[in-house]
Amino acid sequence: MAATQVTEVAPRRRRIPPVVWLIAPSVLFMAALMGWPTISGLIQAFKTGDGFGFDNFARMAADPFFWPAVRNTLLLIVILIPVQFALALGMALLLRAKPKLSGLYFYIWAIPLAVSDLAAGLVWLSIFTDHGYLNSFLSHLGIDGVNWLSYDSNTSMFFAVFIAELWRATSLVLVIVVAGMQGIPKDYDEAAQVFGASYWQRLRHVTLPLLRPSLQVALILRTILAFQTFAVAQALTGRDFPVLVGETYNWYVALRNPSVASALALVILAISMITAIVYLRALRDPSDKGGKR
Repeated sequence: MAATQVTEVAPRRRRIPPVVWLIAPSVLFMAALMGWPTISGLIQAFKTGDGFGFDNFARMAADPFFWPAVRNTLLLIVILIPVQFALALGMALLLRAKPKLSGLYFYIWAIPLAVSDLAAGLVWLSIFTDHGYLNSFLSHLGIDGVNWLSYDSNTSMFFAVFIAELWRATSLVLVIVVAGMQGIPKDYDEAAQVFGASYWQRLRHVTLPLLRPSLQVALILRTILAFQTFAVAQALTGRDFPVLVGETYNWYVALRNPSVASALALVILAISMITAIVYLRALRDPSDKGGKR
């Protein structure tokens, strides 16, 4: 009887998929720069002398600057962002029409992107201060100057911060909208034009729906960044026009209380995340609401 030879095959070692190696650096980078600081902030925000609780949040809410900071930040977002989107959309449509020197216009409008927040605040401080360029211009016209940055006039301070933020941050929305428009095929607009659609009808029923993904990205990004408004308001008004991030800075640096500063940072993080989720649901493409096919 011939002996039966049984050959044992050694189990093959499972190879790590290449995609894991590709995303591993990003995951480690995000964990180191965002994961650990977030966990550390959470612990610090809820940590009290007796253990864990909401004492830091209660102290934050009882601060006299907290609710004015919430009001000013929300006012800036509610009023500023629609104006920025209207301006950016108008400028993008003008660039799409390709007038003379349209490339030069784009680069000039994009200049604020290269200017830091603090530098932008200092530039506008030289304009709005009592002896600044704006009051000098008004005096040449025979008009009395205005104390734009007076601590007892919240309206004029809001106006100054609004104009400075409008100049500084509209270029970001413009770049995103222009990039979105370049991805829209001209065939759709030309076909609508052949069927007799007016300019406004083409804008409403062709351009804006196709621009929805870009507008969604710009809206989320701009709103989150608006919650982080700080340097411009700080350079123009100091603490006379409090904003949420400015209060976080004051609690951490001036008042040396990192626990309350962490509580404020968590509030800003929570509001930003909730806003992003609302935007994603509200601006979702109707064709995707049916789920998977």
